[in-house]
Amino acid sequence: MNGLAGEGRELRIAIDGPAGAGKSTLARELARELGYVYVDTGAMYRAVAYKALQAGLDVDKDEDRARIAEIAARAEFQFEWQDEQFKLYVDGEDVTEAVRSPEVERLSSPVSAIPEVRAELVAAQKALAQMEGIVMEGRDIGTVVMPDADLKIFLVASPEERARRRWRQQRERGISRPYEAVLAETIERDRRDSTRPINPLKPAEDAVLLDDTYLSRREMLAKALELVEEVRRKRGR
Repeated sequence: MNGLAGEGRELRIAIDGPAGAGKSTLARELARELGYVYVDTGAMYRAVAYKALQAGLDVDKDEDRARIAEIAARAEFQFEWQDEQFKLYVDGEDVTEAVRSPEVERLSSPVSAIPEVRAELVAAQKALAQMEGIVMEGRDIGTVVMPDADLKIFLVASPEERARRRWRQQRERGISRPYEAVLAETIERDRRDSTRPINPLKPAEDAVLLDDTYLSRREMLAKALELVEEVRRKRGR
């Protein structure tokens, strides 16, 4: 951690971890509790994947990969709170629910591995990360997007637990799929995210690792708030 959050300054918080580790839930609740801006960078990649699906593009074709990169370059993202609900708009369209479909989630990892897409979205994320009072979550926030964050949290949980969470979430949205299929996707996504040549998933050297396999949302939020207070005490606030 560095001295960016000096006296009188709000914190810049990075939360990273693999798919299904609970990053979005923790980041949203922490941002709401602190009154901070919340940025879900994973949703940005899913939004590009959503638009690629809408356009009928194939991530395995070079010409289509170039068009997907163009989508990322042109996309305008807007993050909002509406009646205590987080909303994501892309080019004026509310895609909050659309980017959570299984098809979009499956495509988002290979889309995020396209170097030109990562370059465009990381640049946009770095611009957002300059503001104070922000909680940004993803897979390379503490290592690439906001390496000078005042607090870096890296969430972990077992693949089986993460797959169970996604399976339950999909059932709640009316999507019926075998748990085994969700687990296989989770394991494969971990492999892709951790072995991609550009910005692979890994904790920053100064990140605090939190394992939420057996912790409730309330317990995780309490731990995160303790870390925030610890940083503030060190800053003399």
